[in-house]
Amino acid sequence: MKHSTPSRREILGSAAAAGALVVGPTFASPPRSEDDRPIPKAPEKKPIPADQPIRVGVIGTGGMGGGHLRSMMGQIEKKEENFQVVALCDVNEPRLRGAHETATTRQEGVEVGTYANYTELLARDDVDCVLIASPEHWHAKMSIDAIAAGKDVYCEKPMTLRLDEALWMYRTMAANPHMRLQVGTQYMMRSKYAEAKKLIADGVIGHPTFSQTSYCRNSKNGEWHYGLEDVEPGRGINWDAWCGPLGPRDWDPKVCFRWRRYKDFSTGIIGDLLVHMMTPMVYALDRGWPVRVSANGGHYVDKDMENHDQVNLTVDFEAEHTMVVAGSTCNEKGLETLIRGHRANLLLGSNNCVMQPERIWVDDIDERTINCPRVDEQPQLRMNWLQCVRSREENVSPVELATKVMVIVDLATRAMWEGGSYRFDPETMTASKA
Repeated sequence: MKHSTPSRREILGSAAAAGALVVGPTFASPPRSEDDRPIPKAPEKKPIPADQPIRVGVIGTGGMGGGHLRSMMGQIEKKEENFQVVALCDVNEPRLRGAHETATTRQEGVEVGTYANYTELLARDDVDCVLIASPEHWHAKMSIDAIAAGKDVYCEKPMTLRLDEALWMYRTMAANPHMRLQVGTQYMMRSKYAEAKKLIADGVIGHPTFSQTSYCRNSKNGEWHYGLEDVEPGRGINWDAWCGPLGPRDWDPKVCFRWRRYKDFSTGIIGDLLVHMMTPMVYALDRGWPVRVSANGGHYVDKDMENHDQVNLTVDFEAEHTMVVAGSTCNEKGLETLIRGHRANLLLGSNNCVMQPERIWVDDIDERTINCPRVDEQPQLRMNWLQCVRSREENVSPVELATKVMVIVDLATRAMWEGGSYRFDPETMTASKA
């Protein structure tokens, strides 16, 4: 799974210089032109010798960050790669203390620094890369600051909260092709999507016309009802720092610990769940940029949640393909994941890639099952990142792919809240209501 550099990046470079990259409205802040967002130039990076440990920092040590940390400790203990976690950052003091205890007790002889301000962590010359697991409204700023500081990045999904931030990251990586930024969409490690990509690229299924996927789950009490921790501003948490780019807010523990339920801080199902399924599908299809997105659904069961509990997306791509995507947190029965072609279909609901010819092509195309190995996706995606940090090879879940998915996420979110459908122009990199 290699990331190719499109010629459009030259267009982006000239457009950025003219301040021409503009997207439509965001929901938490006024729209802004891109001409005041600097594109940093990162220092050169060299491969890290095999006998030298990769030194990792973790920014955000809560649910996802804490899970990553514990998993990394296991990989270190199994000697899967020569790396150390040497720095941790969080605005939540109890979480930071707990993460520090984990990192110090499970790494013999490693001194682990702790920070309340991530810029102090990035200032360390001895940190090679950072894993960012902060709330998504911080993803873009932290990632770009890390790139500017010469740190490779693993950024949790969704890559950003809004499209303008995604385009900022896209242009930043275009200006720094020697840097590595992995987006945490771990289903990219499922080889069935790479096999599907080969079949489509070779023309075996004919023109891929229509695809579908979903991420649906259910709960009795509502989704993302995480526990409320015993902290408050001035006692255990820096709330203003947590709010960060979105500006000061009144203290609200529900927002702080259940932020995926609120539209100013998350796109809910679309950005948190559906990016898992859409990312490898967009990769396998390779149909260019999304150019039109519509969405509908609503609040059907979880009336207390601000974000929607049922969404249905329709996405049209440059190269004449339509994808439908369903997401729910109030019913767990999803759609079968499959890609329909003019000559054959690819069934991707199991661990394998199954090709079934259309009835009129059964004499020309044999049904085929490509057996794919099972993998522990998230640790393997993180390991791919670390190996690329060491070798400088390209990682499997890059920014360009994530930006295409963020076009879908942002336009679908607009459609859910504002109605109608939205277009994206890949030449000017602008969005508008259709």
